[in-house]
Amino acid sequence: MEIWKLLILFLSAFLGGAAIFLVKSDKSQLLKLILSFSGAYLFAITVLHLIPEAYSGPDHDEIGIFILIGFLLQILLEQFSEGVEHGHIHKHNDNHVFPYGIMISLCLHAFLEGMPLAKDQHNALIYGIALHHIPAAFALASILVQSHFNRNSVILYISIFAIMAPLGFYVSYGLSNGSIGGVEAYFNKIMGIVIGIFLHISTTILFESSVDHKVSKRKMIAVICGVAIALIGFYTSGHSHHHAH
Repeated sequence: MEIWKLLILFLSAFLGGAAIFLVKSDKSQLLKLILSFSGAYLFAITVLHLIPEAYSGPDHDEIGIFILIGFLLQILLEQFSEGVEHGHIHKHNDNHVFPYGIMISLCLHAFLEGMPLAKDQHNALIYGIALHHIPAAFALASILVQSHFNRNSVILYISIFAIMAPLGFYVSYGLSNGSIGGVEAYFNKIMGIVIGIFLHISTTILFESSVDHKVSKRKMIAVICGVAIALIGFYTSGHSHHHAH
């Protein structure tokens, strides 16, 4: 995998978290639009790229089970992360109490998302993960700042979160090429789990942020842009690539 792809994964999360030190005014409206865009893009690439690919393998009759596992796993993770994956920022006024549940579940979540990249290095998937880590990292950083952690500590924890998706890729790559254990068969199953996670996160972003299920004009434009960019990517790379097979 080209190093720039891993850099995109790392920097999107790192800069998304570090942005907490640049934001002086309340940017929650902008964050909501970025979230809507990333949710729509994530949902579109899941439907266009990931689901067809996961079902194209030899164990396709079992993939649905792993999608369900991923969906339920994300519900479980959110009991500890308080929805930080989709940009939820809750007030944490405890003095210097480290949010272990949030940190551990976010890191596990990012690690799992990096794993399928060892096999499926579509740019669409990389951009999808990178996009949705920006608001997640920002929300994590804001919780740490509210808990009165100093700048160096916040940057350290954001760096740990940012390294998780590239780390997931490396562990997965090691498994797939035999240097850790040579288990090629597990790939589509992990892809199924990630599909379940993505379906949960993207639909939660799209539905939860709408008051009374009404979608504002700006949010609708953000959603359409997210889907349109996924479709452009589908027709310019993935679609022709699959037909070539």
